[in-house]
Amino acid sequence: MASNTTVKCPPPMKATSDGAFQGDNPLDYALPLVMLQICLVAVLTRALAYLLRPLRQPRVIAEIIGGVLLGPSALGRNKKYLHALFPPRSLTVLDTIANLGLLFFLFLVGLELDPRSLKRTGKQALSIAVAGISLPFILGIGTSFVLRATISEGVSRAPFLVFMGVALSITAFPVLARILAELKLLTTDVGQMAMSAAAVNDVAAWILLALAIALSGAGHSPLVSLWVFLCGSGFVILCIFVAPPIFKWMARRCPEGEPVDEIYVCATLVAVLAAGFVTDSIGIHALFGAFVLGVLVPKEGPFAGALVEKVEDLVSGLFLPLYFVSSGLKTNVATIQGAQSWGLLVLVITTACVGKIAGTIAVSLLFKVPFKEAVTLGFLMNTKGLVELIVLNIGKDRGVLNDQTFAIMVLMALFTTFITTPLVISIYKPAQMARSEYKNRTIKRKDSSSQLRILTCFQSTRNIPTLINLMEASRGIGKREGLRVYAMHLMELSERSSAILMVHKARKNGMPFWNKSQDSGSNQIVVAFEAFQHLSQVSIRPTTAISPMSSMHEDICSSAQRKRVAMIILPFHKHQRLDGHLETTRADLRYVNRRVLERAPCSVGILIDRGLGGTSHVSASNVEYTIAVFFFGGHDDREALSYGARMAEHPGINLNIVRFTIDPKVAGETVRLDINDQDRPEARSEDEEFLAEFNQKVSKDSSIKFEERIIKDAQQTIDVMRSYNRCNLFLVGRMPEGQLVAALNRRRECPELGPVGNLLISPDFSTTASALVVQQYRSQLPLDSLNSLKEDDTTEGEYDSQ
Repeated sequence: MASNTTVKCPPPMKATSDGAFQGDNPLDYALPLVMLQICLVAVLTRALAYLLRPLRQPRVIAEIIGGVLLGPSALGRNKKYLHALFPPRSLTVLDTIANLGLLFFLFLVGLELDPRSLKRTGKQALSIAVAGISLPFILGIGTSFVLRATISEGVSRAPFLVFMGVALSITAFPVLARILAELKLLTTDVGQMAMSAAAVNDVAAWILLALAIALSGAGHSPLVSLWVFLCGSGFVILCIFVAPPIFKWMARRCPEGEPVDEIYVCATLVAVLAAGFVTDSIGIHALFGAFVLGVLVPKEGPFAGALVEKVEDLVSGLFLPLYFVSSGLKTNVATIQGAQSWGLLVLVITTACVGKIAGTIAVSLLFKVPFKEAVTLGFLMNTKGLVELIVLNIGKDRGVLNDQTFAIMVLMALFTTFITTPLVISIYKPAQMARSEYKNRTIKRKDSSSQLRILTCFQSTRNIPTLINLMEASRGIGKREGLRVYAMHLMELSERSSAILMVHKARKNGMPFWNKSQDSGSNQIVVAFEAFQHLSQVSIRPTTAISPMSSMHEDICSSAQRKRVAMIILPFHKHQRLDGHLETTRADLRYVNRRVLERAPCSVGILIDRGLGGTSHVSASNVEYTIAVFFFGGHDDREALSYGARMAEHPGINLNIVRFTIDPKVAGETVRLDINDQDRPEARSEDEEFLAEFNQKVSKDSSIKFEERIIKDAQQTIDVMRSYNRCNLFLVGRMPEGQLVAALNRRRECPELGPVGNLLISPDFSTTASALVVQQYRSQLPLDSLNSLKEDDTTEGEYDSQ
């Protein structure tokens, strides 16, 4: 009877259904099913990433866990669910789309890897990379003998040895870069070393993987492996000679500031697919062709950025997570049963960690790296990720790894990456190591001839002319050591994986590390600052902070502490439109400013940029500015006036100081709204002493005019301030003290600017002058100052619309 039975194969899936009303089940058709799969995967992985955010885990952890949960290890135990959402006949379509997404993602990974940075890798980083590959590789081969004798009997020896060695020796370069950025370690020696060593490791891993694939596809003759490897090498050499000239020609035809022609982007993406086809035909997997082409694309100019912009969001957001599901569907943790299997899992994890960490620590100590930093480096180099999964999946598809070995290796990759962040946080605390005490935390100081250090922050090139002209004004009497400026470019590290490209851009010109070299490359920001440094007598150190906006304030404050600056100058979160009104540039920048004001280790100024000196640098001989300081009283006003006095040393600057005092006749009748010792006698005496000392110093300086105005009410105060609207720059305190200020306190569009600063940005106050709102450093800010930073901005939209 058995010989007469026929097996009915399920029909192939059609692409689209006629709809549920026609009696079709959408899940029986390829397109609706794959759309549902993508939606499910995207929602689950994003939800897991959100839940893991407090643990500061990279997104790849959430994606691996999401893939495992959707597979037979968790939800897939329910066969009804598994056959409905991931039926076997749909897996071909799922795997095809997942691998297509992976193909373009590996192109982006190659795009992030700068081959020239490998040439500049020092002996120390190279030695760490070699030790971090060779020792785990040898231990991986040793582990493979144990696995072959127990759960992997019958597999080919040579491919299995190489696959295990590669799997244990990989360091995931993109994942490591994300972790370093998240932990604020990119600017440390450990971060630099880890990135350099990981880049070398990444390239070596791909070469070893090519060897493993060549061996695993040997067929009947060992000569086939040799032929595959030689053809693969020939393809890489051909690409090295042919691709760069073509890509450079394309890049030259894409000038900065203009949109990249769509034909060049399309041609490059077609070339990626063609390269993938060639390497797949050779027998070393389509991913290699895409990766090699990505490495060879020139990193300068807008061309690389345009490729990332066109490809990344769709690929990494929607298609790449499918690869983790494809991997998760092959991962069945239930196959790890019994003491032997769990013992082997512990053995693999221990071998992976000991090989990587011990090898890295040993070489680091030989180079006299401090022990804590060496251990941190070891844990960082133990990071696994997407490349690890690619190795394991290729091994599974080639029959080198069985279900149980595959599940053990996936859990090993997950565990080693998961422990990296918490262990590094507990061991290495550069912020505490860098904490130092220093005296000059304010502009106001006893020795006015000592060097002034300022950290200026900017987010776009729009702010640079004003910043440079402000530095020119701040240099005082022009002594060589008189002023040192650290110019920090604030760059947001988003969830996009290719944000690591920013790290390469930064590294190319000495950023994000404090720029000690003169090699500024083509970066227009650094060029602008260096040109100013050569023309003036100001020492400039450009740098970059690459961080999520939610923690950007930490980078700013720690850099200020490390560099012992007296003032941080922050950009206001609004810019001036052509009609003169201010509109919001970035709303989240105002929260960065507020957090810096709360936690700064020195004085802080917020710069409201209305184009001080125009759109270009004004040379010292052409500077002709009038600066107005409005003095009501208090710490912040004294700091603003001290800064104004510093600027007045410049021969091209006139300083007008207006002191507002309340008319004694109305002082007794005024309602005291600010009772928190704002008008205390000791505060008045400090102001009197400061002004007396100031007047004594500048009495013979004709460029400084001091005027005292007796005021009856708030309107008269505003009228006096309006009379100075033709000056070039206002200098005001953030939280001035006194009864007059209480009357001005009714309008709070931007609490971080204080009452006078808010008046200067009001649409009713017509001026073309920039303004610097100053907060003096105090070890503990007063309660009213802290409370003002927590106020809601109820009128933000009202002013933006005007």
